[in-house]
Amino acid sequence: MQNRLHHWGVAVVLLFFVALVVRKPFDPQVVVPKPDINVNVQTQPHDPFAIAIPRNITIGHYFQFMDSLVDLYDSVVPYPLSEHLLVRYNPWIIDTLAHTDYYQRIERDSFIYDQRKMIVLRANAVLHFPDSATACNLLEAFQHTRIDINIPEYTLRIYEDTLLLGVFPVRVGQNKKKYLAMGDRMTDLRTIRGKGKIIIHHRNPDFYNPVDGKQFFATKRDDHRKTLMPQIPWMETEINGIRNGQMIHPTTNPKSLGKAYSNGCIGIRESDAWIIYYHAPLGTPIEIRYHLKVQGSKGEELRLPDIYALGG
Repeated sequence: MQNRLHHWGVAVVLLFFVALVVRKPFDPQVVVPKPDINVNVQTQPHDPFAIAIPRNITIGHYFQFMDSLVDLYDSVVPYPLSEHLLVRYNPWIIDTLAHTDYYQRIERDSFIYDQRKMIVLRANAVLHFPDSATACNLLEAFQHTRIDINIPEYTLRIYEDTLLLGVFPVRVGQNKKKYLAMGDRMTDLRTIRGKGKIIIHHRNPDFYNPVDGKQFFATKRDDHRKTLMPQIPWMETEINGIRNGQMIHPTTNPKSLGKAYSNGCIGIRESDAWIIYYHAPLGTPIEIRYHLKVQGSKGEELRLPDIYALGG
């Protein structure tokens, strides 16, 4: 009986804090329509640490909603709560976000002009919070996760210790120099090699053409259709102790994957960007290397084309 009263007490306290939190905007830089501010998160009677999503949440409001949950519950759960921890414990969210990929939708004859209006969290869907032991295991996994990119292989891998978690195709920087207005100088466009870490998540990025420095809001897809730029996190790296603006980010033109095509950044598919983001909390180690000798699927040694003419 005492435990039951304790659980109901927690639930009442949580609802009280929700009433306080939802009266303030989620993000001062985002204008949220009035109906979206009045969120009333309901705990589940049989499990105070499972909540029912109160309304449909679109991508445009997704991060605001997740931040509100983290702010609300961080002082309640017995571990440091984060968006990454919560989503990794509810992996169906990653699957749902990945399936907003423009090209996956086109395969289903579903053209999406404004990805931010897509619903990713349905009303009454349930989010669960991990127990202490599970949370500690996930936090430990974060500490042992690393990103490996081999430039001439056009491949990004995610490892947990030596366990390979995922392999993703990428595009890399072009093998040339070019004047970029954003840096106001001739710039070596080759992707920078070295070791470092993820230092910033740009969850609502602004888009600027580095060549002319002009901001843009729309993109022309590989199928020649025009859409607004999607809201998908960009991950900024620090390599060899230097923050050089080199990003891991989704490309709206996946035909460029497997090519030296970018202005230095590592381009990935929209669907893969969500998966990589949720495996790369801030501080995740990253190595960007240039190895021409790789192992084939049958264990044989392969030699890749020397795209930057670096040898080795």
